[in-house]
Amino acid sequence: MSIGKPAKSFSHFQEKILDICELSFYNRFSTLGYRVLKTKTPNRADGLPGAERAEGVERRMEKGLVTVIGAGLAGCEAAHYLARHGFSVRLYDCKPNKFTPAHSSKNLAELVCSNSLKSGDVWGNACGLLKEEMRLLGSLVMEAADATKVPAGGALAVDREAFSAYITERIRSDPNIEYVPEEVKELPQGYAIVATGPLTLDALAEDIRAKLGGALHFYDAAAPVVSAESIDYSKTFTADRYGKGEGDYVNCPMNKEEYEAFVEALVSAERAVAHEFEKGEIFEGCMPVEVMAARGRDTLRFGMLKPVGLYDENGKRPYAVLQLRKENVAGTAYNLVGFQTNLKFPEQKRVFSMIPALKNAEFLRYGVMHRNTYLDSPKILSADLSLKTDGTVFFAGQMTGVEGYVESADSGILAAMNCALKMRGYAPAAWDCGTVSGALAHHVCAETDNFQPMNANYGILSPLGLNVRDKALKKRMLAERALEKVRENAADAEDELRAE
Repeated sequence: MSIGKPAKSFSHFQEKILDICELSFYNRFSTLGYRVLKTKTPNRADGLPGAERAEGVERRMEKGLVTVIGAGLAGCEAAHYLARHGFSVRLYDCKPNKFTPAHSSKNLAELVCSNSLKSGDVWGNACGLLKEEMRLLGSLVMEAADATKVPAGGALAVDREAFSAYITERIRSDPNIEYVPEEVKELPQGYAIVATGPLTLDALAEDIRAKLGGALHFYDAAAPVVSAESIDYSKTFTADRYGKGEGDYVNCPMNKEEYEAFVEALVSAERAVAHEFEKGEIFEGCMPVEVMAARGRDTLRFGMLKPVGLYDENGKRPYAVLQLRKENVAGTAYNLVGFQTNLKFPEQKRVFSMIPALKNAEFLRYGVMHRNTYLDSPKILSADLSLKTDGTVFFAGQMTGVEGYVESADSGILAAMNCALKMRGYAPAAWDCGTVSGALAHHVCAETDNFQPMNANYGILSPLGLNVRDKALKKRMLAERALEKVRENAADAEDELRAE
């Protein structure tokens, strides 16, 4: 759409906007432009008397209305996507009347842990690639991050207050979004997207648990995941304990000297500091490996590093052994079995790399230990992120089983896209594991007996089908394939969602 020749004055510019733009196209213009539209656009009901005006506003909001619960990164992305495609959105959040234990700002999309959105490298990092995928999909989070970024080397870091303020202004000033500062205590009726995060307030969490048959799980720990191709297999052997299995585990042996050095480093390593609400009961099975190690020098040899029932190709039982288990069907990533940890990420890299087979390991996901809640998504969510029992209610964000700021925001876009397509009578977008967005969505919904949250990494992408030894070239080829697919999906969705 073209405005034509430059306006002679701002008032002239206002008039040109009013002449050619409908409310659904507000996001192309400034907040000041919106205020002009709000007060002067003919199809608004502002000029009508009391009751008639209220009725007109309500009619417009109910037509194509989507309820979004939670104004974090995923919720704001969902609301933004729907609003700019002509849908009316009613966005609920408990702020500023109530806060979770982790939140303190009255602004929306608050970054509570860090101001970093991780790598900005599109061609050499999976999270950097995911950011570019989101930009192609019109991401508000990426728009805000790019506008409020601070120097951080190869990472994309932001001024977190400016970042949240930017998103808050965009959401609160959008004419298609009605912000409702209320706590929602039960799942809504009709089309809705639930994006209340890992600290969903008790009343709604209880309602979700009751209505989904107890499918809301508490997530207390996760072990690190490493890239399969970064493991030194010359220092491993494949075997299952007591020979039970088909060689599903890759075993990383340590001799006495290596084991004792590892334990000493593990016990003295710097740990992440937990908030008070994260210091509650920890199940013994989820105890951090560094806490177990502090109980005694040989504790790990009788626990997660026990060698009993394992023998190498020479029939010798190692002094201690770490087992690695496939993280996905393709075998491109491996989980460090039993290595739940609360160490800071750099310390995990330093200490766990002391295990000979992991000396040069690439960590696709670091271990975490904190209070969290997430859905048993494979059992309750369809491929489009809607409930299997109610196709009008979608879920997005960390509660679906994705990890990280960027991953959570991306799921908000996908849930909104699928919701919008369904409301217009179209099939969900054709996402596959060739894109990071699609691979994360697939991970969330794919049937499994041991569902664990996941972040962006190359291990979840479908293989290229080519033997490419150059790692940099391989990552670039994966990125080019992903971005081409995202462009196709974005264009298809835009065609189908074009305002009627």
